[in-house]
Amino acid sequence: MKNILWASLLAASAMIAGCHSGEPAAAPRPVQAVQATVVESQQQQLPVAVRSTGTVHSRETAVVSAQVMGRIQQVLVHEGDTVRGGQMLIVLDDAALRSQVEQAQAGVKAAEGAQAAAQTNAALATSTLNRYKQLESEKSVSPQEMDEVSRRAEAAASGLEAVRAQTDAARAQESGARTMLGYTHLVAPFAGVVTSRMADPGTMAAPGVPLLQIDQAAALQLQATVDESMIGTIHKGMKVQVAVGDGASKLAGTVAEIVPAADPSSHSFLVKIDLPASSQARAGMYGTAEFANGTRRAILIPRTAQVARGSLNCVYVLDGQGIAQLRYITLGAAQGNLVEVLSGVSAGEKLVDAPSDRDLAGKRIETRTGARP
Repeated sequence: MKNILWASLLAASAMIAGCHSGEPAAAPRPVQAVQATVVESQQQQLPVAVRSTGTVHSRETAVVSAQVMGRIQQVLVHEGDTVRGGQMLIVLDDAALRSQVEQAQAGVKAAEGAQAAAQTNAALATSTLNRYKQLESEKSVSPQEMDEVSRRAEAAASGLEAVRAQTDAARAQESGARTMLGYTHLVAPFAGVVTSRMADPGTMAAPGVPLLQIDQAAALQLQATVDESMIGTIHKGMKVQVAVGDGASKLAGTVAEIVPAADPSSHSFLVKIDLPASSQARAGMYGTAEFANGTRRAILIPRTAQVARGSLNCVYVLDGQGIAQLRYITLGAAQGNLVEVLSGVSAGEKLVDAPSDRDLAGKRIETRTGARP
């Protein structure tokens, strides 16, 4: 039985060999060669940045409010107006306070008249006392007369002191009335921009009720919230990259203040970042700060080596024989002329640069003269 099986296998092998021996072997297809620039993926250390969002504020903000009750007669500024320090902003009705000033002035005049009369009376009493003292030395007056004159002189001097005190009180009352009258004219505490107007003429102003808000000109801060896990790496004077508005360009900010207490609800700290003068930053705008937090390893390739295939990103990678293979990749953030590859390419691999729309898969890449390594 075994002999029959071996004979069958040998016969089949002979038949197969006989079939192939009559046909020529197929020649391998030649690989098409294409000239292209070849680049190499790189591994670099990239800085790690933690982003925090916030709002741009003025470094100094003043809320203007009245210190006396009164009806608003004039509001001399509008939102967006630029004001200088000491500029008149709001005028209140001052009729009642002006009347108080006039009454205080009348009281000062009356007190000054009473003081003049008291001074005359005291001077007369002092002169009389001096004459009686002379007569007393000559034994020309009785002790009783001398006592009466002395008491009148003392009473006149006391009366003068009392009237002087009344005059001082009247003058102080006049000064207070004038101060209150001055509160009817509200002025800008510093140069800045009116960012909010909360009152119009005819409105009754009351002490402590906001009427205007002024932000200091050309002095802005980004107030960003930072998670408590990051606060140990942030310090005063630290340089921070800040993007404001559309983020087309970044500003070099400086950490000016770190609020020492965290928000118990969000477990975050408020960090105030001074911004340089810039036409793109305005109070109230949204901003993002990037805080440096060490480095990480990343694979980078030239942005020109990237190929789009529909919604997918690809590159042509060369194998050991220089044959291009299409490989799908996942991209990260751009780093200038380079772009980070999150997956699909290893460090040191050779890639076809600027492949455009050519289909290079399976083709041998010959490096052009002067090509980048």
